[in-house]
Amino acid sequence: MSEDLSLAATSWGHLASFNAMASRCEVLIRTVDKAQAFAMAYQVLHETRRIEQKYSRFNTRSLLSRLNANAGDWQNIDVETSALLVFSKQCFDLSDGMFDITAGPILKLWNFGPDANVPSSASIERALKYVGFDQLSIEASRLYLPRGMSLDLGGIAKEYACDRAASLLMLDYPHVPALVNLGGDIACASIVDKPWQVGIEDPSALNHARQTISLTCGGLATSGHTRRYLLDEGKRYGHILNPNTGYPLERAPLSVTVMAANCLVAGMLSTIAMLQGANAQTFMASQNVDFHICN
Repeated sequence: MSEDLSLAATSWGHLASFNAMASRCEVLIRTVDKAQAFAMAYQVLHETRRIEQKYSRFNTRSLLSRLNANAGDWQNIDVETSALLVFSKQCFDLSDGMFDITAGPILKLWNFGPDANVPSSASIERALKYVGFDQLSIEASRLYLPRGMSLDLGGIAKEYACDRAASLLMLDYPHVPALVNLGGDIACASIVDKPWQVGIEDPSALNHARQTISLTCGGLATSGHTRRYLLDEGKRYGHILNPNTGYPLERAPLSVTVMAANCLVAGMLSTIAMLQGANAQTFMASQNVDFHICN
């Protein structure tokens, strides 16, 4: 796995990069010790890939794929999976049912590549019969997923991996400032005196920052549809779906960026804000966190 990791010296330390979870990932490490920087970056890579291999619905051998394949029976789950399901229930409740990890059947219908088409209304209507978090039965060590339903943890897995990787660095290297960036989901691995400068991408000029914010602790996440969307007969469809209709959201901001105590909470709030559509600003204003909305 080490061949998948690149490491470059910088004026402030080292920058490591790798690909995971369909994203370009980075670890910024303020140390001149190359061996130490490599060990830290490799730890992030290893943990990120572990979570990806366990919870990706695109990996047919993942735990998540196995749970989906065996829908209709009670299945044993481990502590980590149980905790993620409990957190998903909190997301579902806070969003009034809009943040729903059982949206797998409708997610499978939508492809946001260059040659994608809008699914038929009949196929969406059929898929919606198998969506609804309240149909799950979750216990401490087992799960009942009704037949025909499927889970998708794409809304929280990358943020969870970011926090996990940062917490491992904080545990093993508490005095080395580091920043974990998994495709724009960010977590500080230690509280720093010198803030990290993080740019918020301008939706109208991709790869350019609309503004820069200072981050000394906690996490940051951005949800939006500036990069993943499809055009069909002149209409633009973003990739964030409404689980009640089966279609992409309408009247949602281009992006919502949230700074919170950790990346998982930041990601939850930014996604729920997107799911609020035109009410995103009102929702975020009630959450007592720093945020930035691009319309």
